[in-house]
Amino acid sequence: MRKNQQPVNYADYLQLDKLLAAQQPESIKYGEEAHDETLFIIIHQVYELWFKQILHELMAVITVFKNSKVKDQELSLVVHRLERICVIQKLLNEQIQILETMTPQDFLSFRDYLIPASGFQSIQFKVLEITLGLKRQFRIEDDKQSFLSRLSNPQRAHLTELENQPSLFELVDDWLSRMPFLQMDDFDFWQLYSQATSTMLESDRMIIQTNNQLTEVERMKELAILDETADNFAALLDVEKYQVVLTTGQFRLSHKAMLAALFIKQYSEEPAFNLAHQLIQKLTQIDENLTLWRYRHAMMVQRMLGTKIGTGGSSGHDYLKRTTEANRIFTDFFNMSTFLLPKAVLPQLPESIRKKLGFYLS
Repeated sequence: MRKNQQPVNYADYLQLDKLLAAQQPESIKYGEEAHDETLFIIIHQVYELWFKQILHELMAVITVFKNSKVKDQELSLVVHRLERICVIQKLLNEQIQILETMTPQDFLSFRDYLIPASGFQSIQFKVLEITLGLKRQFRIEDDKQSFLSRLSNPQRAHLTELENQPSLFELVDDWLSRMPFLQMDDFDFWQLYSQATSTMLESDRMIIQTNNQLTEVERMKELAILDETADNFAALLDVEKYQVVLTTGQFRLSHKAMLAALFIKQYSEEPAFNLAHQLIQKLTQIDENLTLWRYRHAMMVQRMLGTKIGTGGSSGHDYLKRTTEANRIFTDFFNMSTFLLPKAVLPQLPESIRKKLGFYLS
Protein backbone atom coordinates (compact mmCIF):
# COMPACT_ATOMS: atom_id res chain seq x y z
CA MET A 1 0.00 0.00 0.00
CA ARG A 2 1.33 3.39 -0.98
CA LYS A 3 2.01 5.56 2.08
CA ASN A 4 3.50 8.74 0.62
CA GLN A 5 1.27 11.59 -0.48
CA GLN A 6 3.83 13.13 -2.83
CA PRO A 7 5.57 11.15 -5.60
CA VAL A 8 9.29 10.53 -5.08
CA ASN A 9 11.82 10.93 -7.87
CA TYR A 10 14.92 8.68 -7.86
CA ALA A 11 17.43 11.47 -8.57
CA ASP A 12 15.80 13.85 -6.10
CA TYR A 13 15.60 11.20 -3.37
CA LEU A 14 19.33 10.44 -3.67
CA GLN A 15 20.21 14.10 -4.25
CA LEU A 16 22.26 13.07 -7.25
CA ASP A 17 22.79 16.65 -8.43
CA LYS A 18 24.73 17.34 -5.21
CA LEU A 19 26.36 13.93 -5.05
CA LEU A 20 27.69 13.84 -8.60
CA ALA A 21 28.82 17.46 -8.47
CA ALA A 22 30.86 16.86 -5.30
CA GLN A 23 34.03 15.76 -7.12
CA GLN A 24 36.10 18.92 -7.63
CA PRO A 25 39.77 18.13 -8.47
CA GLU A 26 42.32 20.61 -7.15
CA SER A 27 44.72 19.99 -10.02
CA ILE A 28 42.42 21.67 -12.57
CA LYS A 29 42.85 24.97 -10.70
CA TYR A 30 46.54 25.00 -11.62
CA GLY A 31 46.46 23.74 -15.20
CA GLU A 32 45.57 20.39 -16.74
CA GLU A 33 43.41 18.11 -14.61
CA ALA A 34 45.18 15.02 -13.22
CA HIS A 35 43.08 12.14 -14.52
CA ASP A 36 43.30 9.94 -11.39
CA GLU A 37 42.37 12.67 -8.94
CA THR A 38 38.67 12.00 -9.58
CA LEU A 39 39.19 8.37 -8.59
CA PHE A 40 41.06 9.49 -5.46
CA ILE A 41 38.20 11.81 -4.47
CA ILE A 42 35.44 9.26 -5.10
CA ILE A 43 37.23 6.51 -3.14
CA HIS A 44 37.56 8.75 -0.09
CA GLN A 45 34.01 10.06 -0.38
CA VAL A 46 32.73 6.50 -0.45
CA TYR A 47 34.85 5.74 2.62
CA GLU A 48 33.17 8.58 4.46
CA LEU A 49 29.71 7.38 3.43
CA TRP A 50 30.45 3.89 4.73
CA PHE A 51 31.92 5.36 7.93
CA LYS A 52 28.60 7.13 8.38
CA GLN A 53 26.70 3.85 8.01
CA ILE A 54 29.04 2.02 10.42
CA LEU A 55 28.52 4.78 13.00
CA HIS A 56 24.77 4.53 12.43
CA GLU A 57 24.93 0.82 13.31
CA LEU A 58 27.26 1.39 16.28
CA MET A 59 24.98 4.01 17.79
CA ALA A 60 22.10 1.53 17.70
CA VAL A 61 24.28 -1.11 19.40
CA ILE A 62 25.46 1.31 22.08
CA THR A 63 21.86 2.34 22.82
CA VAL A 64 21.09 -1.30 23.66
CA PHE A 65 24.13 -1.77 25.91
CA LYS A 66 23.46 1.41 27.84
CA ASN A 67 20.47 -0.36 29.40
CA SER A 68 20.98 -2.18 32.70
CA LYS A 69 19.54 -5.34 31.12
CA VAL A 70 20.01 -6.63 27.58
CA LYS A 71 17.22 -8.93 26.37
CA ASP A 72 17.91 -11.86 24.06
CA GLN A 73 15.84 -10.25 21.30
CA GLU A 74 17.97 -7.12 21.56
CA LEU A 75 21.18 -9.15 21.60
CA SER A 76 20.10 -10.90 18.42
CA LEU A 77 19.63 -7.53 16.74
CA VAL A 78 23.01 -6.35 18.06
CA VAL A 79 24.75 -9.36 16.51
CA HIS A 80 22.98 -8.59 13.23
CA ARG A 81 24.16 -4.95 13.33
CA LEU A 82 27.73 -6.01 14.07
CA GLU A 83 27.64 -8.54 11.23
CA ARG A 84 26.60 -5.73 8.88
CA ILE A 85 29.59 -3.69 10.06
CA CYS A 86 31.89 -6.65 9.34
CA VAL A 87 30.54 -6.97 5.80
CA ILE A 88 30.98 -3.22 5.20
CA GLN A 89 34.56 -3.44 6.50
CA LYS A 90 35.35 -6.24 4.05
CA LEU A 91 34.08 -3.99 1.27
CA LEU A 92 36.27 -1.13 2.50
CA ASN A 93 39.31 -3.42 2.53
CA GLU A 94 38.57 -4.61 -0.99
CA GLN A 95 38.12 -1.02 -2.13
CA ILE A 96 41.85 -0.45 -1.61
CA GLN A 97 42.42 -2.61 -4.69
CA ILE A 98 40.67 0.03 -6.78
CA LEU A 99 42.93 2.74 -5.37
CA GLU A 100 45.94 0.56 -6.13
CA THR A 101 45.13 0.75 -9.85
CA MET A 102 46.62 4.23 -9.57
CA THR A 103 50.39 4.28 -10.12
CA PRO A 104 52.79 6.28 -7.90
CA GLN A 105 53.36 8.69 -10.81
CA ASP A 106 49.58 9.12 -11.21
CA PHE A 107 49.33 10.04 -7.53
CA LEU A 108 52.31 12.38 -7.63
CA SER A 109 50.66 14.30 -10.49
CA PHE A 110 48.23 15.86 -7.99
CA ARG A 111 49.53 14.99 -4.51
CA ASP A 112 51.25 18.30 -3.79
CA TYR A 113 48.04 20.20 -4.54
CA LEU A 114 46.41 18.55 -1.48
CA ILE A 115 48.79 19.83 1.23
CA PRO A 116 48.00 19.94 4.17
CA ALA A 117 44.82 17.84 3.74
CA SER A 118 45.15 14.42 5.38
CA GLY A 119 43.20 11.40 6.53
CA PHE A 120 44.07 12.68 10.02
CA GLN A 121 41.25 15.16 9.45
CA SER A 122 38.57 12.48 9.00
CA ILE A 123 36.35 13.25 11.98
CA GLN A 124 34.13 10.26 11.30
CA PHE A 125 37.07 7.83 11.47
CA LYS A 126 38.22 9.36 14.76
CA VAL A 127 34.65 9.09 16.08
CA LEU A 128 34.56 5.47 14.93
CA GLU A 129 37.77 4.63 16.79
CA ILE A 130 36.64 6.38 19.98
CA THR A 131 33.18 4.84 19.84
CA LEU A 132 34.66 1.34 19.56
CA GLY A 133 37.02 2.00 22.49
CA LEU A 134 40.29 3.42 21.13
CA LYS A 135 40.57 6.45 23.37
CA ARG A 136 43.66 8.60 23.62
CA GLN A 137 45.30 6.78 26.55
CA PHE A 138 45.44 3.60 24.45
CA ARG A 139 47.00 5.19 21.35
CA ILE A 140 50.64 5.21 20.35
CA GLU A 141 52.62 8.25 21.51
CA ASP A 142 52.51 10.05 18.14
CA ASP A 143 48.72 9.68 18.12
CA LYS A 144 48.37 11.08 21.63
CA GLN A 145 50.26 14.20 20.62
CA SER A 146 48.63 14.78 17.24
CA PHE A 147 45.11 13.43 17.82
CA LEU A 148 43.45 16.85 18.00
CA SER A 149 45.85 18.71 15.72
CA ARG A 150 44.76 20.00 12.30
CA LEU A 151 41.15 20.12 13.51
CA SER A 152 38.80 23.04 14.11
CA ASN A 153 37.87 24.06 17.65
CA PRO A 154 34.29 22.66 17.35
CA GLN A 155 35.73 19.34 16.10
CA ARG A 156 38.16 19.19 19.03
CA ALA A 157 35.35 19.90 21.47
CA HIS A 158 33.18 17.19 19.91
CA LEU A 159 35.89 14.53 20.13
CA THR A 160 36.83 15.52 23.68
CA GLU A 161 33.21 15.22 24.77
CA LEU A 162 32.93 11.84 23.02
CA GLU A 163 35.96 10.52 24.88
CA ASN A 164 34.12 11.21 28.14
CA GLN A 165 31.24 8.96 27.04
CA PRO A 166 31.30 5.17 27.56
CA SER A 167 32.65 3.36 24.50
CA LEU A 168 31.35 0.07 23.14
CA PHE A 169 34.34 -1.67 24.75
CA GLU A 170 33.43 -0.25 28.17
CA LEU A 171 29.74 -1.07 27.79
CA VAL A 172 30.48 -4.65 26.74
CA ASP A 173 32.86 -4.95 29.70
CA ASP A 174 30.05 -3.87 32.04
CA TRP A 175 27.62 -6.28 30.37
CA LEU A 176 30.01 -9.23 30.69
CA SER A 177 30.70 -8.33 34.32
CA ARG A 178 27.00 -8.76 35.08
CA MET A 179 26.95 -12.36 33.76
CA PRO A 180 25.64 -14.67 36.53
CA PHE A 181 27.39 -17.86 35.41
CA LEU A 182 30.73 -17.67 37.19
CA GLN A 183 29.64 -19.79 40.15
CA MET A 184 26.33 -21.64 40.19
CA ASP A 185 24.82 -23.83 42.91
CA ASP A 186 27.61 -26.02 44.34
CA PHE A 187 29.54 -26.08 41.05
CA ASP A 188 32.75 -24.04 41.24
CA PHE A 189 34.07 -24.05 37.67
CA TRP A 190 37.17 -22.00 38.46
CA GLN A 191 38.45 -24.44 41.07
CA LEU A 192 38.15 -27.27 38.53
CA TYR A 193 39.60 -25.02 35.82
CA SER A 194 42.62 -24.24 38.02
CA GLN A 195 43.29 -27.95 38.53
CA ALA A 196 42.94 -28.66 34.80
CA THR A 197 45.27 -25.83 33.78
CA SER A 198 47.90 -26.96 36.28
CA THR A 199 47.81 -30.45 34.75
CA MET A 200 48.01 -29.00 31.23
CA LEU A 201 50.96 -26.72 32.05
CA GLU A 202 52.86 -29.52 33.76
CA SER A 203 52.31 -31.68 30.68
CA ASP A 204 53.68 -28.88 28.48
CA ARG A 205 56.70 -28.54 30.78
CA MET A 206 57.41 -32.26 30.54
CA ILE A 207 57.18 -32.13 26.74
CA ILE A 208 59.74 -29.31 26.61
CA GLN A 209 62.10 -30.94 29.08
CA THR A 210 62.09 -34.29 27.28
CA ASN A 211 62.30 -32.92 23.72
CA ASN A 212 65.69 -34.07 22.46
CA GLN A 213 65.36 -31.96 19.32
CA LEU A 214 65.82 -28.74 21.31
CA THR A 215 69.17 -27.16 22.10
CA GLU A 216 69.69 -26.09 25.68
CA VAL A 217 69.26 -22.45 24.68
CA GLU A 218 65.98 -23.26 22.91
CA ARG A 219 64.80 -25.32 25.89
CA MET A 220 65.43 -22.49 28.34
CA LYS A 221 63.68 -20.04 26.03
CA GLU A 222 60.58 -22.23 25.73
CA LEU A 223 60.51 -22.87 29.49
CA ALA A 224 60.68 -19.10 30.08
CA ILE A 225 57.69 -18.61 27.75
CA LEU A 226 55.83 -21.38 29.60
CA ASP A 227 56.58 -19.69 32.94
CA GLU A 228 55.16 -16.46 31.56
CA THR A 229 52.04 -18.32 30.44
CA ALA A 230 51.72 -19.88 33.90
CA ASP A 231 51.95 -16.39 35.44
CA ASN A 232 49.14 -15.24 33.17
CA PHE A 233 46.98 -18.17 34.27
CA ALA A 234 47.75 -17.33 37.89
CA ALA A 235 46.78 -13.69 37.33
CA LEU A 236 43.57 -14.76 35.64
CA LEU A 237 42.40 -16.56 38.77
CA ASP A 238 43.59 -13.99 41.33
CA VAL A 239 41.87 -10.59 41.51
CA GLU A 240 44.85 -8.77 43.04
CA LYS A 241 47.35 -10.21 40.55
CA TYR A 242 44.99 -9.41 37.72
CA GLN A 243 44.75 -5.77 38.81
CA VAL A 244 48.55 -5.53 38.71
CA VAL A 245 48.60 -6.94 35.16
CA LEU A 246 45.89 -4.44 34.14
CA THR A 247 48.23 -1.57 34.99
CA THR A 248 50.80 -2.91 32.50
CA GLY A 249 48.30 -2.78 29.65
CA GLN A 250 48.54 -6.52 29.00
CA PHE A 251 44.79 -6.82 29.62
CA ARG A 252 42.03 -4.24 29.21
CA LEU A 253 38.95 -6.19 30.25
CA SER A 254 38.02 -6.09 33.91
CA HIS A 255 38.54 -9.27 35.92
CA LYS A 256 34.85 -10.22 36.03
CA ALA A 257 34.39 -9.48 32.33
CA MET A 258 37.45 -11.57 31.39
CA LEU A 259 36.21 -14.56 33.39
CA ALA A 260 32.70 -14.27 31.96
CA ALA A 261 33.98 -14.04 28.38
CA LEU A 262 36.27 -17.03 28.93
CA PHE A 263 33.42 -19.08 30.41
CA ILE A 264 31.24 -18.22 27.40
CA LYS A 265 33.97 -19.22 24.94
CA GLN A 266 34.71 -22.46 26.80
CA TYR A 267 31.05 -23.52 26.67
CA SER A 268 29.99 -21.72 23.49
CA GLU A 269 27.84 -24.69 22.37
CA GLU A 270 25.44 -24.17 25.26
CA PRO A 271 22.24 -22.53 23.91
CA ALA A 272 22.24 -19.74 26.51
CA PHE A 273 25.70 -18.65 25.34
CA ASN A 274 25.04 -18.76 21.62
CA LEU A 275 24.29 -15.07 21.10
CA ALA A 276 26.89 -13.92 23.63
CA HIS A 277 29.53 -15.99 21.85
CA GLN A 278 28.48 -14.58 18.47
CA LEU A 279 28.80 -11.07 19.92
CA ILE A 280 32.36 -11.75 21.08
CA GLN A 281 33.20 -13.24 17.67
CA LYS A 282 31.79 -10.21 15.80
CA LEU A 283 33.73 -7.73 17.95
CA THR A 284 36.88 -9.78 17.34
CA GLN A 285 36.18 -9.71 13.60
CA ILE A 286 35.59 -5.94 13.60
CA ASP A 287 38.96 -5.41 15.29
CA GLU A 288 40.64 -7.79 12.85
CA ASN A 289 39.06 -6.08 9.83
CA LEU A 290 40.15 -2.68 11.13
CA THR A 291 43.71 -3.97 11.62
CA LEU A 292 43.72 -5.41 8.09
CA TRP A 293 42.50 -2.08 6.75
CA ARG A 294 45.33 -0.25 8.52
CA TYR A 295 47.84 -2.76 7.19
CA ARG A 296 46.56 -2.55 3.60
CA HIS A 297 46.55 1.24 3.86
CA ALA A 298 50.14 1.27 5.17
CA MET A 299 51.31 -1.01 2.35
CA MET A 300 49.55 1.13 -0.25
CA VAL A 301 51.12 4.32 1.13
CA GLN A 302 54.58 2.73 1.04
CA ARG A 303 53.95 1.69 -2.56
CA MET A 304 52.82 5.21 -3.51
CA LEU A 305 55.22 7.34 -1.44
CA GLY A 306 58.09 5.11 -0.35
CA THR A 307 59.65 6.94 2.60
CA LYS A 308 58.18 10.38 1.73
CA ILE A 309 56.20 12.17 4.45
CA GLY A 310 52.40 12.26 4.24
CA THR A 311 50.50 15.29 2.96
CA GLY A 312 49.47 16.02 6.54
CA GLY A 313 53.09 16.04 7.73
CA SER A 314 53.21 12.58 9.32
CA SER A 315 56.02 10.10 8.68
CA GLY A 316 53.75 8.41 6.16
CA HIS A 317 54.20 4.64 5.90
CA ASP A 318 56.25 4.39 9.11
CA TYR A 319 53.47 5.99 11.17
CA LEU A 320 50.75 3.84 9.60
CA LYS A 321 52.76 0.67 10.13
CA ARG A 322 53.11 1.40 13.86
CA THR A 323 49.40 2.09 14.30
CA THR A 324 48.50 -1.18 12.57
CA GLU A 325 49.38 -3.33 15.56
CA ALA A 326 49.34 -0.76 18.37
CA ASN A 327 45.90 0.78 17.87
CA ARG A 328 43.95 -2.38 18.61
CA ILE A 329 40.80 -2.53 20.74
CA PHE A 330 39.48 -6.03 21.47
CA THR A 331 42.86 -7.79 21.78
CA ASP A 332 41.69 -9.52 24.98
CA PHE A 333 39.27 -11.56 22.88
CA PHE A 334 42.15 -12.61 20.61
CA ASN A 335 44.49 -13.44 23.48
CA MET A 336 41.77 -15.38 25.30
CA SER A 337 42.77 -18.45 23.27
CA THR A 338 45.75 -18.67 25.64
CA PHE A 339 43.36 -19.69 28.41
CA LEU A 340 41.13 -22.09 26.50
CA LEU A 341 41.27 -25.74 27.55
CA PRO A 342 40.98 -28.70 25.17
CA LYS A 343 37.48 -30.18 25.22
CA ALA A 344 38.90 -33.43 26.59
CA VAL A 345 40.02 -31.81 29.87
CA LEU A 346 37.30 -29.17 30.15
CA PRO A 347 35.27 -29.63 33.38
CA GLN A 348 31.90 -31.18 32.62
CA LEU A 349 28.91 -29.08 33.59
CA PRO A 350 26.51 -30.76 36.01
CA GLU A 351 23.12 -31.68 34.53
CA SER A 352 21.39 -29.07 36.71
CA ILE A 353 23.60 -26.36 35.24
CA ARG A 354 23.17 -27.64 31.68
CA LYS A 355 19.42 -27.38 32.10
CA LYS A 356 19.76 -23.75 33.09
CA LEU A 357 21.87 -23.08 30.00
CA GLY A 358 19.72 -25.08 27.58
CA PHE A 359 16.21 -25.22 26.23
CA TYR A 360 14.41 -27.78 28.39
CA LEU A 361 10.66 -28.29 28.40
CA SER A 362 10.62 -29.87 31.83
